[in-house]
Amino acid sequence: MRLFVGLGNPGTKYQGNRHNIGFMVVDEIARRHGFAPWRRRFQGEASEGTLDQERVILLKPTTYMNNSGNAVQDAAQFFKLTESDVVVFHDEIELPPAKVRVKVGGGIAGHNGLRSISAHIGNEYRRVRLGVGHPGVKELVHAHVLNDFAKSERPWVEALVDIVAENAALLVAARDSAFQNKVHLAMQAKGFVENDSGAEGAK
Repeated sequence: MRLFVGLGNPGTKYQGNRHNIGFMVVDEIARRHGFAPWRRRFQGEASEGTLDQERVILLKPTTYMNNSGNAVQDAAQFFKLTESDVVVFHDEIELPPAKVRVKVGGGIAGHNGLRSISAHIGNEYRRVRLGVGHPGVKELVHAHVLNDFAKSERPWVEALVDIVAENAALLVAARDSAFQNKVHLAMQAKGFVENDSGAEGAK
């Protein structure tokens, strides 16, 4: 079993924010792969389904970003999951827009959602880092992530969310390099990312 956590803030006020791209991804995974309807559980909204013949729980914490770990801990304890069973989808300002990287553990780069999760379940979970770009000045980061994606950004956002959801089964199988490679090549084919070192050898 895997727990796929999308990070974001609840409510219509935030739904188009850069900070909510994690919510967007798990919503699309649920839609694309025919998961059960969302219901209130674990201090959030949860949906169940199957990817790669394995049971997957999707979770959107509704505790607001800074307390995301409360919901993740509740779900992980209920299903008796370890850190390695948890995959977190989140916005990443240290990556250019439309880039995706997967990593296990490491620093949190000031991301309050990750800070909360690490405090509650430990740090060795997998993170799917979804690049939203950096505003260039540290003082503008808060406003950057809590503002909606610009109209000009929506084509790549929609493409990225779709492609990540399409290839989510690779994450269930822990084929992180293959997932990252497929997403990069698909985004490159659509003209949203450059041909650079983002594509790695699939395994």
